[in-house]
Amino acid sequence: MEDGCVTALMAPSGAGKTTLLRMLMGLETADSGEISGLSGRRISAVFQEDRLLENMNPVDNIRLTAPKLDRAVILREMAAMGLTDCENQPARELSGGMRRRVAILRALLCGADVIFLDEPFKGLDEVTKALVVAETKRLCAGKTVLLVTHEEKEAAMMGAEQVIRMEMDVKNTSV
Repeated sequence: MEDGCVTALMAPSGAGKTTLLRMLMGLETADSGEISGLSGRRISAVFQEDRLLENMNPVDNIRLTAPKLDRAVILREMAAMGLTDCENQPARELSGGMRRRVAILRALLCGADVIFLDEPFKGLDEVTKALVVAETKRLCAGKTVLLVTHEEKEAAMMGAEQVIRMEMDVKNTSV
């Protein structure tokens, strides 16, 4: 991955994209080899699951990673993502698309140097996706981003300067 650039990682389901991300984040250990270049860098991630605290509202969920971020900034960024009039609702009452956008904002507003996006736009309708991709691209400007996606269009919309394609390692398991 190049510093300050968006890199897209594309592969079929089950090829190990999420496992690779988890290794890059230090959540899993590789069987062999080394990962370098991330030491001392602030990392943030959007996982495939939203991972919100159900009883907390969107502002408080975002503040989990950015406790000193001004409420007005959070509300402005929520509005830019099409999230208005929901700042006081607990996460459990938000729609799936709203939850997704809160999870994305939580990762993007924490001041990270490196951002991992694991299928971040999954489940969004096309109109909402276009808005969210544009805002994500804006908030990621100048940061090092690894975007995992199945869609060439998403990689292009995010301005990916590099595309890495993983292939399945299919082993013969017949007896």
